[in-house]
Amino acid sequence: MATIKAFRALRPAPEAAAEVSAVPYDVVNTDEARQMAAGNALSFLHVSRPEIDLPDGTDPYSDAVYDKAEANFKQLRAQAPMLVEGSPSLYIYKLKMGDHQQTGLAATCSVAEYDGDIIRKHERTRKDKEDDRTRHILSLRAQTGPVFLTYKAAVGIDKIVNAAQAATALYDFESPDGIRHTVWKLSDESAEQLATAFAQVPLLYIADGHHRAASASRAAAKLKSEQRSNLEGEYNYFLAVLFPSDQVQILPYNRTVKDLNGLSEERFLQAVAERLTVTPGSSPSPSAKGEISLFIGGRWYGLTHKSVAPNHPEGDDLISSLDVQVLQDLVLEPILGIKDIRTDKRIDFVGGIRGTRELESVVNAGKAAAAFSMFPVTVDDLMAVADAGLIMPPKSTWFEPKLRDGLLTHLI
Repeated sequence: MATIKAFRALRPAPEAAAEVSAVPYDVVNTDEARQMAAGNALSFLHVSRPEIDLPDGTDPYSDAVYDKAEANFKQLRAQAPMLVEGSPSLYIYKLKMGDHQQTGLAATCSVAEYDGDIIRKHERTRKDKEDDRTRHILSLRAQTGPVFLTYKAAVGIDKIVNAAQAATALYDFESPDGIRHTVWKLSDESAEQLATAFAQVPLLYIADGHHRAASASRAAAKLKSEQRSNLEGEYNYFLAVLFPSDQVQILPYNRTVKDLNGLSEERFLQAVAERLTVTPGSSPSPSAKGEISLFIGGRWYGLTHKSVAPNHPEGDDLISSLDVQVLQDLVLEPILGIKDIRTDKRIDFVGGIRGTRELESVVNAGKAAAAFSMFPVTVDDLMAVADAGLIMPPKSTWFEPKLRDGLLTHLI
């Protein structure tokens, strides 16, 4: 059963929350982070992406970067100021983007349950990215950004979370990207009720933040080996925000390809039609699973699977029935020669938040030969894959809206 634990959050004074909060470290590159933090000494990007305060060309994995993270963290704590909660607490964190809103519980979760697969994964992590965040955690002795978890929605938990929002919010602001962030600190009574309710939740699932979770586990193992007597250390838990599955929004992760592998547009469409049903003039956004939209030559085409996947696929069929895998198996690899989308420079990815007009723009500008608009993977798909112990194809899910770093930090 899932364990949630209150923690003594390090958090900004309310009047500084909007300035301190920042996008997750891994959704921007160094140049983008530097631009976002420009003129804002309180931006948490100075902590999560400290290379922005070092000379251009600095190796982002050098000793200087982690030393700078530590120095910037210390400075931010004094300057914001950042306050340490007087006693362990839980928090409600609501995100609102346009008409969509989702409300989660900010808490710490068990590293042991992550290691034991009570907290389930669907993504393969990269060692270099794990190395980076593990060292970042150990340098600061803090987890500075939450893991985004989901769980099968439970009415009892919803009732407690909804009731807690009647209190005065701790933070309530709109970030530059138009997302509204509202945070409430829970009363001891509500926190106890939620801890009891979550004890009935059998499994948690990582939606976003696999590298953060893996790095928290590695940092805990290192600290545990150095402090054998401290079995209850805070490092045995990691920072997370848990959202019910019926509120999580997954957008498509679309694809663009730089060339057609030597084929003309006409021959490429013929090759696709040998494997999929091609319908000219279709919508830029697929309306259901089993549909993919293709933009090429200034026109949209609908691609549909010629064979219907099982209604309740199991095992390898879980993966092969996903639209992103169908595209890989029937178009990208056999026609375009793109075998590994993780490493092939001929393919690029566009988060669904940027819309299909971005796909049209890239192709019309000659930056890509064709673009594929996908139907989003569902939360049920994600959970089924994780329950089967399988890995989702790369670049399958794009979660929106995203949590901000810096509002709640877990000191270990």
